[in-house]
Amino acid sequence: MNEVVTFLQENPVQYLATVGRDGKPKCRPFMFCFEREGKLWFCTNNTKEVYKDLQENPYVEVSTSSPAYAWIRLSGKAVFADDRAAKEGCMENPIVKGQYQSADNPIFVVFYLEGAKAVLADFSGNPPREYTL
Repeated sequence: MNEVVTFLQENPVQYLATVGRDGKPKCRPFMFCFEREGKLWFCTNNTKEVYKDLQENPYVEVSTSSPAYAWIRLSGKAVFADDRAAKEGCMENPIVKGQYQSADNPIFVVFYLEGAKAVLADFSGNPPREYTL
């Protein structure tokens, strides 16, 4: 878990892939918030298309790469939770705080990845490292 969290923190712009309500793939920039109690947390708002897409099909894949040409693929089921501690934790990011101002903002929602699996790889020739989180 530590290697996955560190990689996401060191490469803060990730790309979240979903299946849109039109049945077509959608990919958008996203940010990992933090890990707590073995769960990887993210946030968004309930007026966005991504939220609506995730309500219909909660399975996602997140990917990003490093300047050293390493990358991660992270998959799981987005589970939305009314978790005050998770909302407060996301507010520690100044970008999130600037967008939503408060964990009490009614459009602000958080989710974690259930059944998450991660694959870390690079061009070294070594096999990818796989994790079930």
